[in-house]
Amino acid sequence: MIKTACPLDCYDACAITCDPERIDNLVATPSHPVGNGALCIHMNRNFPRSRKLSSARVGGREVELEEALDAAAAAIGDGKTLLYRGSGNLGVMQSVSNLLIERVGGTLTHGSLCDGAGQAGIEAGRGVHRQLPLSQIAKADVIVVWGRNLTVTNSHIMPFIEGKRVVVIDPVKTPIARKAHLHIQLKPRSDFYLAIMLARFIIMEDAQNDEWLERMGLDIEDFYDFTRSFRIKAILEYMGLSLDDMGDLLNYLQSGRVVFLVGNGVQKYSIGHYVLWAIDSLAATLGLFGEEGCGVSYLGMSRLGFDDPFAVKVPTVSAVDTPFHDFDTVLVQGANPAESMPDTARVLESLSKVRKLIYFGLYENATSRLADIVIPAATFLEKNDLRLSYGHHIVTPMPAIAHSAGGISEYDFCNAILTRLKKERLESEESYLKRWLKQCRREGEYYHLPSHEEIPYRDGFGEDGDEEFEFIDDFDDDFEDIRRFRKARRAKSEEDGEDFYLVTPKASHSLNTQFAKSSYVHLPPSAGFAEKERVRVFSDYGSSEFEVRVDDSLRDDTVLIYAGSKGVNFLTPSIVSQEGGNACYQEVKVRLERVE
Repeated sequence: MIKTACPLDCYDACAITCDPERIDNLVATPSHPVGNGALCIHMNRNFPRSRKLSSARVGGREVELEEALDAAAAAIGDGKTLLYRGSGNLGVMQSVSNLLIERVGGTLTHGSLCDGAGQAGIEAGRGVHRQLPLSQIAKADVIVVWGRNLTVTNSHIMPFIEGKRVVVIDPVKTPIARKAHLHIQLKPRSDFYLAIMLARFIIMEDAQNDEWLERMGLDIEDFYDFTRSFRIKAILEYMGLSLDDMGDLLNYLQSGRVVFLVGNGVQKYSIGHYVLWAIDSLAATLGLFGEEGCGVSYLGMSRLGFDDPFAVKVPTVSAVDTPFHDFDTVLVQGANPAESMPDTARVLESLSKVRKLIYFGLYENATSRLADIVIPAATFLEKNDLRLSYGHHIVTPMPAIAHSAGGISEYDFCNAILTRLKKERLESEESYLKRWLKQCRREGEYYHLPSHEEIPYRDGFGEDGDEEFEFIDDFDDDFEDIRRFRKARRAKSEEDGEDFYLVTPKASHSLNTQFAKSSYVHLPPSAGFAEKERVRVFSDYGSSEFEVRVDDSLRDDTVLIYAGSKGVNFLTPSIVSQEGGNACYQEVKVRLERVE
């Protein structure tokens, strides 16, 4: 039996044990300190059944892998080349292609489709983003689940919150919200205002943690003045909440040790960095940093503290509104921009102008079907790698367990291209993996992240713990000015149709555009549509047809289409967040019409 780790892009990064004689029989490693002894549906059922690429292609015809590599090398060596790689926390060896791009004089992307705005907000306040260990979450008295659907995206955290008082803040009545002690069903895109109002009420009641603030050398007066610049009555009306709602929530926030579990849905907006900065400022008001059983958990910076052997200095373009058409060759690695990027119409038009589109990945998808050259990747069982996690601090080696019949690893792909272009080959694969592992801390049979701290920020903030926390002191929002909210609502004509906020959470049956794709739009009963009715959903960026699912978990002003659903990104904008270079999938309102 050989130990490895799940490669799927989620918080949990589960440990897996595999029998090399039966590689289709994967089981959770029972002794691993993270997890609950079971694998999720994606690894148990979806991954083995998924439609993986079976052969290489050039110009639509099936070819041997060597011929496809010849064609890829010729394309990469002839003109401007862009590497568009999938984001997410996967194996570290996937980034070895940075070295290929450096040696051929190519271009990479910067920014994120996932969590960049939130990371920028955290760094604005704390200076550096350190993971909150699961052991500290387990010691909390109150868990505030803020825009994070744990049962779908982070199911293996459930044992760590068992027996806690759970509060859920989410526009959707998620499964965990239905079981929570309190659910605050706030309006989408209003999380910033909620955090600011909560901090204001805490300071008004003189309930801030003065002892912690004094010990950290923090003055809260300027922050309090900032919170007072927002009118309480107008903000409550905008969020769709009452003073009673605020009072109930404040009672929980002042009832012992509190942990915020924040999801990336709260920052899928141009103002995303402000949201996490405001939540962090609320947490600092309560004195939740550097204390046992307290803190704010977001997608962790798993590479913090590493000297990355794949870090390079090359030109970059945005990963959100990428100008594919500016390049002669685009190499897509482990991504599906034709479906997963926002503003699909723009993406498809831009991709259509690329001279050579190379797809290097595991799955057949919309991008592989567009590609001129298709190269199958090896699965995680067929290559050597190392798994980090943005949900915990354990680093797991992933040894090759089986031979790949038709795919190729990222390391071997890079060397194959460099050899054909007569460029300097890479160091040995073993040397790179050793450089990663040598930087980890070994404790017993497990490796730990070099940045791991059992109680983060105990001594202070910043990289060396010698900086102060910076409270949020600025806010700028061009998308929706709250001062015009009531006026615009009164002036709205019935002929224009009703606008709905679009939310795009992860689905239990798929992982982004991998596995089963939904074709449904979830509507509140008040929208007036019937179950299974066909509707066209349209925005300023495009439109798509969906089948209706009437869903009583939604607010009256909200529609839900799961991320990765067919056609959803024809509705979403290629707007880049104010900070963090992040995609703003939910920076849009949509309208509905029946399909006759």
